Amino acid sequence: MESQRSLLVIGLALVSFLLWQQWNIDTAPKPVTPVTQNSDSTGSSSADLQLTTADAEQSVATVAAAARTITVSTDVFNLRIDSRGGDIVGLELPAFELNKGEGDAYPLMRKLNGFEYVAQSGLIGRDGPDDSRNPRPVYTAEKSSYALSSGATELVVPLLFNHNGLQIEKRFTFVAGQYDVRVEYFIKNQSTEVKTVQPYQHMVQTIDNGEGSSMMMPIYRGAAFGTSSERYNKYAFDDMQEKNLLEATTGGWVAMLEHYFVSAWVPDAQTDNQLYSLVRNGQGVIGAKGPAVNIEPGAEITLTSTFYAGPKDQDSLAKIANGLDLTVDYGFLWFISQPLFWLLTTIQGFVVNWGVAIICITLIVKGAMYPLTKVQYESMAKMRNLKPKIDELQARYKEDRQKMGPAMMELYRKEKVNPMGGCLPMIIQMPIFLALYWVFVESVELRHAPFMLWINDLSAQDPYYVLPVLFGLSMFLMQKLTPMQVTDPMQQKIMMWMPVAFSVFFLWFPSGLVLYWFVSNLISLAQMLYIYKGMEKKGLHTKKA
Repeated sequence: MESQRSLLVIGLALVSFLLWQQWNIDTAPKPVTPVTQNSDSTGSSSADLQLTTADAEQSVATVAAAARTITVSTDVFNLRIDSRGGDIVGLELPAFELNKGEGDAYPLMRKLNGFEYVAQSGLIGRDGPDDSRNPRPVYTAEKSSYALSSGATELVVPLLFNHNGLQIEKRFTFVAGQYDVRVEYFIKNQSTEVKTVQPYQHMVQTIDNGEGSSMMMPIYRGAAFGTSSERYNKYAFDDMQEKNLLEATTGGWVAMLEHYFVSAWVPDAQTDNQLYSLVRNGQGVIGAKGPAVNIEPGAEITLTSTFYAGPKDQDSLAKIANGLDLTVDYGFLWFISQPLFWLLTTIQGFVVNWGVAIICITLIVKGAMYPLTKVQYESMAKMRNLKPKIDELQARYKEDRQKMGPAMMELYRKEKVNPMGGCLPMIIQMPIFLALYWVFVESVELRHAPFMLWINDLSAQDPYYVLPVLFGLSMFLMQKLTPMQVTDPMQQKIMMWMPVAFSVFFLWFPSGLVLYWFVSNLISLAQMLYIYKGMEKKGLHTKKA
């Protein structure tokens, strides 16, 4: 039976391999293959949707002179709207620096040479101005620049356009302190005929953009969506290239994800919408279309949707749409990670330091797991005490394996020892520690968060590699306290070099994660000393015979 350190090392090695493997799957460039456009139940196909300027060069040339960029500034946004289509073509988050200490706002959405990430919305259908049969509408605005005034709670940016008897106002409403934007279409039919339009919203992003995650961090960049029946589904770019998404749902949402940030369109929650994706000209698109709407002569209607662009703040996202908070992706252990995240943020509210909060939650989790840890070490000690008797049985029945098994079980029963007692506690604890790991990986709150001394960003690696070295030393001490029951010389050498290997591996890990593992090791050392002292008083050996 191996010690806790052996099991933990094996578990860490397995998890690390799986994370590295998933990183390769998620970030490896994929060839862009043409896809067949699917038609929807309303008779309006994905081909009717206008994407970017690259998709309609002739139309752009016709109206280029009239188009202009409208800038919008709030306390949380620096945003650029293209008057052609009313598309969001640039969005920065001034509360989040691109690189810590440099002062540059994080550019979530942008149009650069070779890369594009924009949010589009419009009206298609028989009389929609954004139908592919028409050039994109060029809206007019009273000003080219809008800013949220000091002390104001709301900023409204109206864009106007007239199209074949339809008077259209596309209105963006920004609220102070909020990353969700209300996008409305106010449409008045000034003609003598019934007009039919269909709203759509989608995000467009270049697929092979050269932006990858660190090999040590399992960062997902791609799309996701939610329906009334399935709250959260990842839909990676390679999925888009294989098959177009086509999901009918009441409400729902679509999103583009990157490590700490998300952009999302949330259509009217009361209408029957169609979620879709497509790939065109090397760009991945995920969006939603609402039902076609008939507008009687002289009638006015309002079509509303919500656009979100900002940090993965679980509380805010949960209020916007059902399941949108799951874009903070804790994987299959989300039901454990979410309570742990709540506990972490609660602790941080008292200690006002995320590094101290990590130490506190590690103390709490390790303390809660102490009964299992005690069972584990006591079980291993009993197994060590039984080793002479086990060796005797193995020598007696070495020629008769069928009798050896029952004899071993009888020995365990007689001595009241569970041979799995050392493994089961670790199996129970591992999901909790993995869930806590994902909390640290996914929480935007840790991005650029300082700890103390030389650690000024818990989401970045230790600049002087002090924590990885301390982690390796603590791992080495744990091995000394609980020598491995390994007789093979090669295995002994491998285990001896494990602390060094993991110290090197952790050099590139975020310092918050290394802090967590280091503190966890220190607590384990203290627990070992305390448990071993109690077992020695009972006459149980705590070291290898």
